[in-house]
Amino acid sequence: QVQLVESGGGLVQAGGSLRLSCAASGRTFSSYAMGWFRQAPGKEREFVSAISRSGGSTYYADSVKGRFTISRDNAKNTVYLQMNSLKPEDTAVYYCAAKDASRYYSAYIPRPDFGSWVGSWGQGIQVTVSS
Repeated sequence: QVQLVESGGGLVQAGGSLRLSCAASGRTFSSYAMGWFRQAPGKEREFVSAISRSGGSTYYADSVKGRFTISRDNAKNTVYLQMNSLKPEDTAVYYCAAKDASRYYSAYIPRPDFGSWVGSWGQGIQVTVSS
């Protein structure tokens, strides 16, 4: 298991940008596929984006495709989520997730559902987009 800590959230106006970071502890970060989920008040946690352990494959929810970019720096044990053209409907608590992918090929990404990401989760960070 890895310990995950998110940072970079906050309040931004619609159309603005934020970059979330998720720092992981441990020496096996490069063995983990990493993902971002979010949960708005009164709604279920939903998948946002994911990246393979190698960084060579990425996947996005349709709602953020073209606006958000996920990346990782395995030397810094950190995954990022660059969020551009933010909308009020992006307001949510954002969670970082890690899934051990060491037994899979390097481009493997778990399915984009909550149950496929049983593993390590961060504590979450608030992102608020005002209209």
